[in-house]
Amino acid sequence: MLTNEQLKEFEEFGYIKGDVVLSDAEVDKLREELQLVMDGKSVKKPVLNRNLLDGEKDYGMSISKKETVVQIVNIWMASDEFFQHACNQKICEEVAQLTKTDTLRIWHDQIQYKPPVTGGPTAWHQDHPAWPIIQPADLVSAWVALDDATIENGCMWMVPGSHKWGNHQEYLASDAQFMPYHKQPELLPVGANTKAVPFEIKKGQVGYHHCLTWHGSPNNRSDRKRRAIAVHYMPGHTRFEPTGSHPMEAHVHVQPGEILKGDDFPVVYKKNSTIKI
Repeated sequence: MLTNEQLKEFEEFGYIKGDVVLSDAEVDKLREELQLVMDGKSVKKPVLNRNLLDGEKDYGMSISKKETVVQIVNIWMASDEFFQHACNQKICEEVAQLTKTDTLRIWHDQIQYKPPVTGGPTAWHQDHPAWPIIQPADLVSAWVALDDATIENGCMWMVPGSHKWGNHQEYLASDAQFMPYHKQPELLPVGANTKAVPFEIKKGQVGYHHCLTWHGSPNNRSDRKRRAIAVHYMPGHTRFEPTGSHPMEAHVHVQPGEILKGDDFPVVYKKNSTIKI
């Protein structure tokens, strides 16, 4: 469980580093499962499997030739091991603390793999503006490194306190050093500081961030891989509000305004209850 100091830190900054939650053996197993899915050898398939930078599904031959960020959405649907990971008791308990809920569901998960040398950037963004069909913006993501994520191999960077500023996605950009800037800074709260800080995470360690926290990651120019699994968790009060589009919308089978639930958004935590998986 998170301490009161950690909860206060998350409230102030919009992110915190947690503990190492996976053993080396558990990381190795997830790496093996990831490779099976990337190679198209898994029996079940994820929702998306592509190069995030160009949308191409056939990224296999391009990894060593052009900038690539392998994005796999809902790998839990293709791999029982990744579903077990999404149900990790410690992670779920801590996200429930951060979201102040007694019930957690998976919104979706996401692999982002930056290969050595050609690993591309992930632009500065906020998560929730890309999820316009769900409200309110109370989701928290658990980002677990499958390799040490360092400045050298393209770790995430965060802007402290940015989760309190609202939706600024359309105004986010980066300078030549990949630092964020706001195209219309007069729209920001008085005193807002957009300086970013690195969010280095050890292999097997979890980092949590709010769905409105500004974050991004630069290129991986090192000779090391940078693989990670992020699970985006919904607190129990999250509603379906179809005001936009998202690849997961095809999986929604509730009416507008209703709590978003169903087989493709499984409950992974319920306070004082044991979830059978």
